[in-house]
Amino acid sequence: PCRCGWRGHPDRRCTCSPRDRERYVEKISGPLLDRVDLHVTVPPVEYEAMRRRETPESSAVVKARVDAARAVQAQRLAGSGAACNAQIAPAQLAGFCRLDSAGEKLMANAFQRMGLTARSHDRILRVARTIADLDGEAEIGAAHLAEAIQYRNTDILKG
Repeated sequence: PCRCGWRGHPDRRCTCSPRDRERYVEKISGPLLDRVDLHVTVPPVEYEAMRRRETPESSAVVKARVDAARAVQAQRLAGSGAACNAQIAPAQLAGFCRLDSAGEKLMANAFQRMGLTARSHDRILRVARTIADLDGEAEIGAAHLAEAIQYRNTDILKG
């Protein structure tokens, strides 16, 4: 999020001036950023965490879950002109990405609080639909929607 690459790092110090940081962030236009589905902060890996002997989830297990979600999407979207959730047309979102009353309330609150655009609203719905598919759920739950909303964290670009 800055030219030197250290802004926000817990152990290193950013050497950029406040104006340099502003200019750097201004290079990314709002409409361009709006077209990016996931905005996440990836913290640096600490040495101790890197040296732990925990066995991570295997790529084969992750691939199987993704393949299953893609199969569900293909079946759900058959005949719609979309091959996956990312391709769902805005006019089709209401049918494929229905929210219950708790989800509607959560989305309305996020829309107001975060100053979301129509495009970012639609992207959140598509991501929430994908998260639900990865969980093997037929409906988008509040937890799926909350996770998708947190992936729209544009605070990473702010001072």
